[in-house]
Amino acid sequence: MAGTSSGGEAKPATAARIYDYYLGGTYNFPADREAAEKMMQVLPLGPKLAQTNRAFLRRAVRHLAESGVRQFLDIGSGIPTEGNVHEIVQQVAPDARVVYVDIDPVAVAESLELLDGNEFADAIRGDLREPQSILSHPQVKALIDFDQPVGLLLAAVLHFVPDDDVAYDAVGQLRSVLAPGSYLVMSHATADEGERDQDDLDVAHEIYRQRTATPLGLRSRSQLERFFTGLDLVEPGMVWLPQWRPAPDDPQYFTADPKQSSGLAAVGRVV
Repeated sequence: MAGTSSGGEAKPATAARIYDYYLGGTYNFPADREAAEKMMQVLPLGPKLAQTNRAFLRRAVRHLAESGVRQFLDIGSGIPTEGNVHEIVQQVAPDARVVYVDIDPVAVAESLELLDGNEFADAIRGDLREPQSILSHPQVKALIDFDQPVGLLLAAVLHFVPDDDVAYDAVGQLRSVLAPGSYLVMSHATADEGERDQDDLDVAHEIYRQRTATPLGLRSRSQLERFFTGLDLVEPGMVWLPQWRPAPDDPQYFTADPKQSSGLAAVGRVV
C-alpha cells in the first residue's frame, strides 16, 4: 500500500498508520510518512519507542494467555504487524478469542484480511471514547462472553484521548463489565520523570494536532495509576516499558535508561 494506493495522497494521516510506518510496515500513505518524518525530526527515537511498546504488548498478552485468559478485546489495535495478539494467544490456546477495535478503517480492513478464515478472531471499527458502541457491537457480543475473564488491551491508545474526564469515564465503563479474573493491560506515553525537552514535546503535539484527527496528551504516573484503582497490579507494577517482565528476544532499546522509553506500562487484575 505504501506509495502505491490510488488516492493515497488525499488521505489524512492517522495515528495507526504513523505507528505502522514506525514499525516498518507498508500500510501507510504519503501523509502518514510525512507526519512521521516530521515527528522524527524532534523525536528521532519514534520507531524504537513504537517497537518497545509493541514488545511490551506481546509479553503482556502471552502472560495473560498463560494465566488462563481465553478472551481478548484489543482497543486501538492499529494495523496488523508481526506477532499479533491472536497469533500469540492462539499459540497457547487455539480457541482463544480476540476482537480488534480501531477507529482507522484501513487498520480494520487490513485486520479483516489477515483474519480471513479465523473463526475465533474478528475486527471492528470503533472509538474508545464511545465504549458502549464497542460493548454492544454484534461481533463483540458474538465472540466475547463478559461473564468470563477478558483481557482488555489499551496499549498506546489512551494518550490519544487527552480529555481526562472522557478517558476515565471510558475506561470505567469498559472495566464495569469485566468479570473477576479479567485483566487491564495498558501502556501510555508520559513525560513524567523523563528527560524529553518540553519544546520538542510541544512540537510533537502540534504535528499531531495539525496533521491527524487524533490529538495527543501525556499523563503523569499518578494519573495513570488512577486507571487501575481497585485492581491488583501484576508484578512488577507500573514501570517503564522495557522493565515489564523483559524477555531476551525483545528489542534491547532503552534497557540502560528505561526512562528514555517515554512510556509507562502496567497490568491489573480484576478481583
